[in-house]
Amino acid sequence: MNMLELIDKKKRNNSLTEEEIQYMITKYTKDEVPDYQMSSMLMAILINGMNEQETAWLTKAMVESGDVIDLSSIAGFKVDKHSTGGIGDKVSLLVAPILASLNIPIAKMSGRGLGITGGTVDKLESITGFHVELSTEEFIKQVNEHKIAIVGQSGNLTPADKKLYALRDVTGTVDSIPLIASSIMSKKIASGADGIVLDVKCGKGAFMKDLEHASELAETMIQIGESLGKKVAVVITDMNQPLGHNIGNKLEVAEANDFLSNYKESEKGLLDVTLAISSKMYQLATGASDDDAEQKVLETLSNGAALAKFKEFISAQGGDAADVYAKNTKHAIEVKAAKDGYIGIIDAEQIGKASLLIGAGRLTKADVLDFDAGVKLVALTGQSVKKGDTLAILYSNKDEVNESIQLIESAYSIADVAPAKIKSILKIM
Repeated sequence: MNMLELIDKKKRNNSLTEEEIQYMITKYTKDEVPDYQMSSMLMAILINGMNEQETAWLTKAMVESGDVIDLSSIAGFKVDKHSTGGIGDKVSLLVAPILASLNIPIAKMSGRGLGITGGTVDKLESITGFHVELSTEEFIKQVNEHKIAIVGQSGNLTPADKKLYALRDVTGTVDSIPLIASSIMSKKIASGADGIVLDVKCGKGAFMKDLEHASELAETMIQIGESLGKKVAVVITDMNQPLGHNIGNKLEVAEANDFLSNYKESEKGLLDVTLAISSKMYQLATGASDDDAEQKVLETLSNGAALAKFKEFISAQGGDAADVYAKNTKHAIEVKAAKDGYIGIIDAEQIGKASLLIGAGRLTKADVLDFDAGVKLVALTGQSVKKGDTLAILYSNKDEVNESIQLIESAYSIADVAPAKIKSILKIM
């Protein structure tokens, strides 16, 4: 067996065996297969696809390429959540304390943001003193004591995925559903959870632009989970517009705190998505009905237990639970409405780019974030405005903000009639 034979086999649209996939991933992880050969294989997979078995075997090989976290010493059914990435997506900051306050253990490994989508670890790191790195022993001890811990991904978790992800990024092979699905699921399975709820974003601000492809990705990930003995559910959510009011690391932590303090006053899209994902996670862990699961989530939000757990969680990882609001930036620039009318769909991608340019996101892994920078959306879709009303506020410590202002202006459209209401939850699988 050699890599050239395997490339030729997949090039001719033939299926690879488990042994062949294991060989390919093991050799590539050990640097015994060069990038140029793996690039050819990735392109063959992009063009010809992989069947259900191949995709499951690829995921399994990637899981086995590095450490697998053993959470068996944590009591209870461990449930994890993953989002494919969106603008203003602070849902992990909400569902984790909600579930932990309901006595469901959350042992979560999260990533950093790159490009226009933010990362949960970056948001938590914006809190003074918060430790995103814990030893395995500390991680397990905290979950057993507090029912919740969120840390950065282990250095040797799915090393094959890290190499493949970087190679796909520079070889035009990102948009392959088997490769996307195996990348996501390998990390989640290696993280050790018993059940996984996946938030697949769909729309202009997401990688999956339409419901058909989002559903295909969801179905593939469910099949992978089932083949590897994991309970998996998927919630496909809208990402044509940002989620909530705030985009930016500290701004999103503040919005999460405000949501848990008074969820009834929160933005409807953020509320709908949080309820759907929290309820599905509770359901996976307990077997409760849809209605009972949602009722439990609403109870823990109403009685303040979820907010208390959020503060307890921050303190347990060394953070200052009072430090959840962004500091004043050098500039706070209001973007005004040019005419009277109703706000149309706010372009999530443009808002994400505006936030990125002022330092709230990173273009390369080496970029240093400005935790206080970001965008606050004052006017949301469907709202009526008068000429001169504030649409959004740009918070920046950089002086060059004209391009970001233009992006925010272009993200907003104002029409004479109110737009049709957008569904936040597109599909549950």
